[in-house]
Order: sequence, then C-alpha cells, then structure tokens
Amino acid sequence: MRRLGIISGTIALWQDRIAREFERRVIETPYGITPVWFSADVAIVARHVEESGRVYVLPHRINHPANLAALKSLGVTEVVGLNSVGSLKLDITPGSVVVPHDFVMLYPGPTIATDAPLHILPVLSERVREKCLKAANLCGIEVVSKGVYWQTPGPRLETKAEIAMMANIADVVGMTMASEAIIAREMEIEYASLCSVDNYAHGIVEEALSLETILENSRRNAQRIATIIERYIEMMR
Repeated sequence: MRRLGIISGTIALWQDRIAREFERRVIETPYGITPVWFSADVAIVARHVEESGRVYVLPHRINHPANLAALKSLGVTEVVGLNSVGSLKLDITPGSVVVPHDFVMLYPGPTIATDAPLHILPVLSERVREKCLKAANLCGIEVVSKGVYWQTPGPRLETKAEIAMMANIADVVGMTMASEAIIAREMEIEYASLCSVDNYAHGIVEEALSLETILENSRRNAQRIATIIERYIEMMR
C-alpha cells in the first residue's frame, strides 16, 4: 500500500504506536537531515523536533525542504499536516478542526528554487482535503470544511491590530502550514492540513491569551485528530 506522510508538531500523539511498530531513521537530504518515524503505511515528521530530540525547533527555524524531502524519499506522495492555529472568527471555537482550502503568507517563505525559475501555483491538494473530510465524516467528527489560513513568521504571537486586519480575510492563523504547502507543491507532493483550533487569536475575545491555554486545548483536540488520521490510513488500504 501507499505510505501516508504526516507532519506533526511532536510525536506525542503517536507514541504508543511508534513503540510497537515504527522504525526511526535520520534521513539525509540535499537540504539537511530530518528524523522520521515510519511503518509500512505511514511516515511521520515532527516539525519541532531536531535530530537529538532534545531541542524544540522554533517555527521560523523549521527546515521545511528537508522535512518534505525526507518523506518523499520514503515514497510518500501525499501529506497531511497537523497544525495548531488560533481562530480569527468567534464562530470557529477552540476545540474545532478546520480543513483549510487556501492560505495567505505575505512575507518571503521557503523555497527549493535556486538557479532555475520555479513558479508554482500555490494551492492545497483538493484530493487530500476531500479525503480528510471523508475520514472525519466516517468517524462522526464534525469539522469546518473550508477556511483561509494566514501564516505569520513567529515565534511571537500577533498584536491585536494585526489580528483585526487578518480577520477581514482569513479564518485561522498559524506559523507553519503555508510553508509546508509551498514546499510540498514545489516537490510535487499533494498536501493538505487538519488544523486544530487551540485558542482564539489575540483580541478576538476579551480573555487574555496564554501559552498554557493553547497547549491545554491542543491536548484536548489531539485524540480527535488522531482518529481522523487513522481512518484516513484505513481508506488507503
């Protein structure tokens, strides 16, 4: 069967399965090295985990080309990114799962282009999106089927004024998904995302935003995301 690529924040969500059936390999690519955990049907990159596993890689330092190239070297042709986001809309509440259909990134992002022009059309894979939606439906998990993701460079969070501007166009805000989508497109890998809404963005509600709140909501949403991914994998068999 084909192998699904997953790019997640950490491997915590898959720890039990990894202990039973996954192999860990540090893969050398033309763009750098990346640790990958893989089995017969899935390959996982933890975007915030470096080779030794002891250092948290901040969003603006993630080596997206190496991560995608490592997955491609294992035969991966489609990737689902699992991304933590803040909501820009009151009706997209923390605990929701959004499957974006488009994104905004207005600062220079990563690319594998060097000397030759590589003018890709930056889109999310509709085929992978539809499979995510179908998997969620089969699990009885309600998701937001469309949304615009606005990427900021991080690692800081956004000001209230920035959020007010973004909310006119986008639905969620994060620091990683657009970069992954662009590199995947350049490498001819189909990519879409399951976004875990872990907080309201700064200023959307009066309650002050804290890292502790974001992490707690992320942990609560993790099992729903894992259930959708397991069904997605079953659909590939």
